[in-house]
Amino acid sequence: MNETLKRTISGAVYIALLLTSILFSTESFIILFGIFLIIAIYEFCNLANLNKVFSILFGILLYTTIMLVSHYNKATTAYLVQTFNLRLNLNTNIQQLDLILLAVTIVISIKCILFLFYDSVQKISTSSKYLYLLGYITLPFVFIVKISFGTNDYNPKIIIGLFILIWTNDTFAYLVGKSIGKHKLFERISPKKTIEGFLGGTIFAAFAGFLISKLYIQPNPDFSNRSILIWMIIALIASVFGTIGDLIESKFKRIAGVKDSGAIMPGHGGVLDRLDSVIFVAPIIFLFYQILYYVS
Repeated sequence: MNETLKRTISGAVYIALLLTSILFSTESFIILFGIFLIIAIYEFCNLANLNKVFSILFGILLYTTIMLVSHYNKATTAYLVQTFNLRLNLNTNIQQLDLILLAVTIVISIKCILFLFYDSVQKISTSSKYLYLLGYITLPFVFIVKISFGTNDYNPKIIIGLFILIWTNDTFAYLVGKSIGKHKLFERISPKKTIEGFLGGTIFAAFAGFLISKLYIQPNPDFSNRSILIWMIIALIASVFGTIGDLIESKFKRIAGVKDSGAIMPGHGGVLDRLDSVIFVAPIIFLFYQILYYVS
């Protein structure tokens, strides 16, 4: 099987699995991204030389606990009370919890960005590795789920819209960069990325955001102009921070001396290779939602 066909088939399977889980139910979406998280942690442990068993158990426990407390609080409380005959109250201020998790993630994201510019760093301290495991890998998967709920109930269109923006940016950044790219964006980390490609991806992602707001999300007519602005800002965030996320993963791979984070997707690499942009973008989109919520 030639490489192009292999990439096409594995890419189609990935997109079909992703869309099916997102559209089928909230639970299938949460479970699929829980599985993606486990694989991503495994791949990150290979890149960073971390203990896989501890890291995966930590990630599963944190992800599951936050999902149950945030979205299944009453059901979880009732199950524990009935099964173990406990007097238990899991009522939690979800907004405060989200803000704490967001603050931790943003701080570690800033650390990741600074890490890009540490040219002399070829070894990462153990404490930093576990910080990256927490704020660069695990918590972003939590925020991927949380942004799909918007301000109220689960809305699959939000997360599908975000993936469309990420895919549009990646596709056109590659096409524009390959066609007219001359000025390197960050050559010592990713020699193929160009400034022209980055700008091309951003412009087409903004146009995709416009189309999403007009044709896919279809807000109330009174909200239409604001929706266009919001989705174009989300497109800008996806382009800028998605590119940064891609560069950060490239830095980890460069230090590890590997081309791909894994081989689970033939022709595409690992789960981290496919989700490196969205996991870095998700907390920023969630922060943007919080700002919108408080100023509206």
